[in-house]
Amino acid sequence: MSSGTTELAWFKSSYSGTQGDSCVEVAIAERAVHVRDSKDVSRQPFSVGREGWSHFVRFASGR
Repeated sequence: MSSGTTELAWFKSSYSGTQGDSCVEVAIAERAVHVRDSKDVSRQPFSVGREGWSHFVRFASGR
């Protein structure tokens, strides 16, 4: 990752609870989507290309 991920706008799924329980956060950048564990933001997030992310979302949503 060439730029720091702390400057990214992280967000949780609308399906995530409000209790701070287990969920992931994503940040969409120009060339990649970054994914991290919301409970442990000290760990390095992983990145996936935008096209790969689109395929994952379609698969996960059953479309």
